[in-house]
Amino acid sequence: MELEQIPAILYALIIALVVLFQFCLIFGAPWGQITQGGRYEGPLPVTGRIAALLSVPILIFMGASITSAAGLVPYWAGWTAYAAIAMQALSTTLNWITPSQKERLVWSPITSIMLLLASYVVFIK
Repeated sequence: MELEQIPAILYALIIALVVLFQFCLIFGAPWGQITQGGRYEGPLPVTGRIAALLSVPILIFMGASITSAAGLVPYWAGWTAYAAIAMQALSTTLNWITPSQKERLVWSPITSIMLLLASYVVFIK
């Protein structure tokens, strides 16, 4: 196993946890205050659940792109990792500037770590 594969695997594991979080939201977990700007108390409304559902394939794409950049499956083209980095940077920025203090406290550190891991794989390898 090469050095850049370890952060790629860690990134993919965090992605898996975030996907699990999204499924919890889709099925009614009362975590509206820590997602989507913290606009909702308790479970998300249908529109918020649809947004959570739409984020799942994007997250999977991001995870697969970073593992590919580290030489792991699914062996996608290199440009996909740059797209994943851009999406991760956007997500990180949005989590740092969200009006929801609870969302900021939970997701800003997580998305920042994810950005560091992905950047290491793509730029430092």
